[in-house]
Amino acid sequence: MRKIYKSVLGVSAAAVVLAATLTPVMVNAWGDSSDGRKSYTIAEINKGDLGDTITFNSISDSKIGDEKNFVGAKVAGAKVDTWNANTINVKDGETYTIRLYVHNNSPKGEEAIAKNVKATFSLPTTVAKSQTIIGYLDSSNATPNRYWDEVTLNASEDIYLEYVDGSAKYTNAKMGTVKLPNEVITSGATLGYDKLDGNIPGCFEYDGVVTIDVKVHSSVAAKVSKQVRIKGTKTWSESVEAKVGDEVEYQIEYVNLLSEQVKDVMIRDVLPTNVEYVNDSTYLYNSNYQNGVLLKENTITTTGVNIGSYNAKGNAYVRFTGKVVDKALSCGSNQLVNWASATVKGSVYKDDASVLVAKTCETPEEPEKPVEPTPETPTTIVETGAGTIVTGAIGAGSVVTTLGYYLASRKKLM
Repeated sequence: MRKIYKSVLGVSAAAVVLAATLTPVMVNAWGDSSDGRKSYTIAEINKGDLGDTITFNSISDSKIGDEKNFVGAKVAGAKVDTWNANTINVKDGETYTIRLYVHNNSPKGEEAIAKNVKATFSLPTTVAKSQTIIGYLDSSNATPNRYWDEVTLNASEDIYLEYVDGSAKYTNAKMGTVKLPNEVITSGATLGYDKLDGNIPGCFEYDGVVTIDVKVHSSVAAKVSKQVRIKGTKTWSESVEAKVGDEVEYQIEYVNLLSEQVKDVMIRDVLPTNVEYVNDSTYLYNSNYQNGVLLKENTITTTGVNIGSYNAKGNAYVRFTGKVVDKALSCGSNQLVNWASATVKGSVYKDDASVLVAKTCETPEEPEKPVEPTPETPTTIVETGAGTIVTGAIGAGSVVTTLGYYLASRKKLM
């Protein structure tokens, strides 16, 4: 069914809060896969100029101003719903929310559903005074099928941007606010209208907003990322569930963020009480050892290992194996967190990963107690001639123990 777009003044207050206002509204640094899409006014779309075409973020007088300027930034938690569309001045230690507006411009509602809609943010990974974040919007049946816009974070000193783990969200009128996976900053996150299935109908009532948070750091020389997996499996993650006796593999990634070479990078890992290091299991992977080399020192969890020198943007992986043991596990759920660190020029950079272990403890049964006869459970008297036998009901109590599982995931993806 064809929808008629209301003027910006006619948009509901709830929709305005959802999409917010971009300032300034001039278009800057936007693009698409067709090398320049056409802009439409609301009046032109209502007149039918868009036809049967499904396109995104192409209205010039939308409730956010010009939709081609669909990526913006503001201080996280700021009450004023005003977004800086092109540049924003940032400070060390502050967190900023990055916004990507999503609007299928077709007025035909559910008769013009955009398919496989996905959002992706590209975050810079080096140190500089100016950091540009690019937001991408994709749809397999839209024309064009890819859209992008950017916002630049400026500082008075060199800064590095850290993605805040788990901060990705999608908000629209149907679902409210739902969490998106961290893949929104790597391979992209699928969006939707009533569920995250990639389908978004056309018109303002189906629009939405993707947001992520980034934290600003100054004088950052390295990035450290820590992951874990059950030995023998292929997928690395922030945390895994394991049992006592299982072996787990840890992976530590180091990246040089400076524009110069650094020497004598030290990598160290601090294991929790209930994970033991497996001797002769530490391997180094870098440009010189792409297939990995076994490090003879078993010091990764004590004094650390020296992994050598790295040029600008150079990286390395250190992997080793640990075994889950029961030295001091508590009854119920246990989160075994261990920290990896890289020491570069006297500064230490850290990240962590977790192994989740559940322990069931036996609860002793209480002794059985006879149940006293009550009017509801009367004593039965059986005539036997010479005497009587009294039989009663005995209740056996049982104890049921419920084991709660605590699942956690924390990751500093950058």
